[in-house]
Amino acid sequence: MRGPHFLFAAWVLSAMGTFGSLFFSEVMQFAPCTLCWYQRIFMYPLVVTLAVGYACQDPRVYRYSMPLVLLGLIVAVYHNLLFYGVIPASLAPCTQGVSCTEAQLEGFGFVSIPLLSLVGFVCLATLLQLFKNRGTSWALN
Repeated sequence: MRGPHFLFAAWVLSAMGTFGSLFFSEVMQFAPCTLCWYQRIFMYPLVVTLAVGYACQDPRVYRYSMPLVLLGLIVAVYHNLLFYGVIPASLAPCTQGVSCTEAQLEGFGFVSIPLLSLVGFVCLATLLQLFKNRGTSWALN
């Protein structure tokens, strides 16, 4: 696969993450906690930056998208450590509203919303790194 294919895959993943989070909050009526909001702050702009980078064939898209991914990843790691009890709940920034440690959804007995976010940011970081490493040749040959 060429680098641009990885960039397109990253855009698809960021769009799925964005629409998935909106589905959870707007359709399923799961109120997002404070850490979920922070993760959304880093995820939502990626839909635009990755699409523009792909459409304009901009090899610099890595430079302006990877910082958002890494910051989102840091928040997602922290959220998961709180959610799974590695970090005490007393260190949670969620003082009002929904708790950052409350399970609103658990698929297969272990897949939580914070875990979905963590996996999404890890996959985005991997796809962007593959884009950078495989080169940014936009030729179809």
